[in-house]
Amino acid sequence: MTAPGAADPDELLPAYDGIRLADVRIVRTPGEAAAALAALSQADVIGFDTESKPTFAKGEVSTGPHLVQLATDELAYLFQIGSAANAQTALEVLKPVLESEQILKVGFGLGDDLKRLRAKLGVEARNVLDLATAMRRRGERNTLGAKTAVARFFGQRLQKSRRITTTNWALPQLSEKQVLYAADDAHVALRLYRYWHANPPA
Repeated sequence: MTAPGAADPDELLPAYDGIRLADVRIVRTPGEAAAALAALSQADVIGFDTESKPTFAKGEVSTGPHLVQLATDELAYLFQIGSAANAQTALEVLKPVLESEQILKVGFGLGDDLKRLRAKLGVEARNVLDLATAMRRRGERNTLGAKTAVARFFGQRLQKSRRITTTNWALPQLSEKQVLYAADDAHVALRLYRYWHANPPA
């Protein structure tokens, strides 16, 4: 724990170099969906996350997820599911990929994501590994977040802007910052899994 007034040691780490915008695909058309399905179906492991428009009013129920992110080693695919038309196109990829027993899906803190996907799209994700608990050190009780994992395994600082986290993920046109933030959430999970799997703890 950092002493009051002391600098956060993570802030001294070099910044994590995330995925490039050129390597992100926002899937909207049937052709884009077919290309995404072909690429994702060939992967042994993919990074996985979702984003939901935040709720602020008391008693307000979330209608999320509004965005689903899947990442291969090379590319991140974003699926906007705010509208019925978008959701139907996305479902043609999300259902076979997320329900596949052959493809391992990895991410951080996925419990709520899985419940919302089931409720909104009827997707029953299978073969999912939550890195928040899987990557904990022996004796650790708290779940591990992506930011802590990046610092621990890569010696880098993952930027997690609350201002971006709490933006409106249901917007039909996402900002560049939203796109990169969302893509990184899925892609960094896969990168961390690859490293952790190749360098198992003693």
